[in-house]
Amino acid sequence: MEDHRGGPRTGSYQSKSNLGVPLRLVYMEQSGLALAVLFPGKGLPRIVHWGDPVADPQALLGIYDALAPQRVSGGLDLTAWPSILPTQSEAWTGQRRLRICRGGVEVFCCFQVESVDLGAEPIRSDDSAVPTLKVRACDRDQGVGLTWHCQVLSSGLVRQRADLFNLDTVRDLDVNGLELAFPLPAEATEILTTTGHHLRERSPQRQPLTVGRLERSSLVGRPDFDSSLVMCAGRPGFGFEHDEVYAVHLGWSGNGLLSAERIPSAPALLGGGEILMAGEIVLPPADGHSDKVAYSTPWLYGSRGKGLDQAAHRYHAFLRSLHPGLVSRSRPVTLNTWEAVYFDQSYDKLAALAERAARIGVERFVVDDGWFQGRRSDEAGLGDWSIDRQVWPEGPKSLEALAARVHQLGMEFGLWFEPEMISPDSNVFRDHPDWAMSPGPSRLPVEGRNQQVMDLTNHDAYAHMFDAMDSLIALLSIDYIKWDHNRYVTEACSPRSGRPAVHAQTEAVYGIMRDLKTRHPGLEIESCASGGARIDLGVLEYADRVWVSDCVDPVERADIQRYTSLLVPPEMMGEHVGDSPAHSTGRATSLGLRAAMAFFGHMGVEWDLLAVPQDQLNELGGWIDLYKQWRHMLHTGQVVHGDAPDPAVRLDGVVSADGSQALYRFTQLTSSVNYPPQPLVLPGLDPKADYRIGPLDVCCDLDRIGNGQSPLAWWHPQGVVLPGAALGAQGIRPPVIHPAEAVIFEASRI
Repeated sequence: MEDHRGGPRTGSYQSKSNLGVPLRLVYMEQSGLALAVLFPGKGLPRIVHWGDPVADPQALLGIYDALAPQRVSGGLDLTAWPSILPTQSEAWTGQRRLRICRGGVEVFCCFQVESVDLGAEPIRSDDSAVPTLKVRACDRDQGVGLTWHCQVLSSGLVRQRADLFNLDTVRDLDVNGLELAFPLPAEATEILTTTGHHLRERSPQRQPLTVGRLERSSLVGRPDFDSSLVMCAGRPGFGFEHDEVYAVHLGWSGNGLLSAERIPSAPALLGGGEILMAGEIVLPPADGHSDKVAYSTPWLYGSRGKGLDQAAHRYHAFLRSLHPGLVSRSRPVTLNTWEAVYFDQSYDKLAALAERAARIGVERFVVDDGWFQGRRSDEAGLGDWSIDRQVWPEGPKSLEALAARVHQLGMEFGLWFEPEMISPDSNVFRDHPDWAMSPGPSRLPVEGRNQQVMDLTNHDAYAHMFDAMDSLIALLSIDYIKWDHNRYVTEACSPRSGRPAVHAQTEAVYGIMRDLKTRHPGLEIESCASGGARIDLGVLEYADRVWVSDCVDPVERADIQRYTSLLVPPEMMGEHVGDSPAHSTGRATSLGLRAAMAFFGHMGVEWDLLAVPQDQLNELGGWIDLYKQWRHMLHTGQVVHGDAPDPAVRLDGVVSADGSQALYRFTQLTSSVNYPPQPLVLPGLDPKADYRIGPLDVCCDLDRIGNGQSPLAWWHPQGVVLPGAALGAQGIRPPVIHPAEAVIFEASRI
């Protein structure tokens, strides 16, 4: 057993069961999370502990005798106890989790473990190593090899993936699916997923986990609006701050699924995997180097914690470890031009907008769709990635001149691309119609937004796209790319290969992002897909920010952002102050609500500031100044959410890493049955410390947004001092404010 003084602990132990079965147990522990994997005989291992650290891991060897099921009537002689990849050879009668065939004939595997390697590996070359378990297993009769990888990350996440090999020296092996999972305890009988559509992403829904299978999938070449960001399980009624929660996420930007499944004879499983089309992955015969050609699944990430917040913190910590520079250089306040001008671009208009933005404290200026050849609407131009000289003539009113002016104003310059798409009305499509994915030579898939999917698995198309972006980054000194993806990827066959190509397309996207960032150090990329349709740990290995939703209506954003935070930390969530009425919903809201709703993420502006009265510009500038004062704490602290029983209100916050400070946002979304609102407990504070609670200066005046008939005693600059224990138990009374209003208040340890 190794003990690294609070760091990773690992160990391997052996014994025999009471039935004489040889047992080996591998134990991995890190960041208050422990995982134990049990190997019974030569069969595939089982995850037998996923939870709090164990004082004596060796004692977990007894779990085989404690949990191994008896044979029962009406079944097989072996009762299912799911391994890491259950198959019918171990009596699994649920959904097939390994789907492979040769020549159209199903292959049934019975894997036998051949080697077990417990060590440590870095996530990246400059990272410290994390406990890593590699299990090599084979079915020699069927000519199939499997390597299972499992890691306990420094954040406390557990992730697993598998490599599948063809060991047959004559025949191909078709891979149609491989789904991994984590076991659930018996008391986890409620499932939380997210659903939605464009402008209403990540709406929560709950349902019981009964016998059967619950599957949430995406078959549109990316995580869809309606696919679940995470799938969470726990006791019925589990919340952000209470009850044990188990959450899984698939780190993949192509087709995929999350699932919860229970059969009568076995524990429930919570898992996921990539969805593969027939013919998409074909492993050639082994040539003596079978380990060189494999299908590798995406990482399946599992998180566990007390409440949704603690489970989310593990995802946040992992993403922060991948992008340490985001906080050290501060997240720049960003203005995006889309809702300011749409396609109506010109130097004079955007230069004036940039100057006004700089005066109120904006630090990054992003030119959205409409700058390139033929792009006067969404009907043409995608693929022709050259500057439209009719809009941006060479000289003092060129796009180059605008980029230079933005930099002169002290702001970063960003530009919009949609690299994966091609317009039928474009020069590149007319010259290379075979660069568009299609199910056959005589027709194209159904159009979306007047566009088709560019086949980036075609090396010439890939080079065209990469070279265009690479040269423009150099020409304009681009600091930031808004990478959009506005069309479902359907009937995604590559004319080059004649095969479905979502898997290879996804890898090509990762390749362009990775290579651009390597060639241009400091370049940041935002993942946008009709708003927030592509948010996952696969794309976020390369992207530095996500556009949470095309809807910037703050009432809608309250829950969109709340449930996006189940995976994404605030500094990576694009949250903008937009116009009123909102362009997406027509709802009119106060500037105070719009700014408060954008405050806790990566704050920005999506608004034509040239049309904004000076008093509102001054108010917006005040909010931006306040954001800059607090952003380091907001982007290094832990996100918390109150479990308010009143569906009309929301309490969200961020608590500093050392617990000395916190900001909370109270939002009255709609009118409530409670009048005045009931006290709300403040999660995340140190129960042993005292805190001074008071409003931020910008929120002190309740007269404009509320109708309380008497003063709220603590709502003044001096605030009130209370123990953290009381704030976490009895709470504090929020102010009476109108529906669709919000206020922010501070907690400071004294």
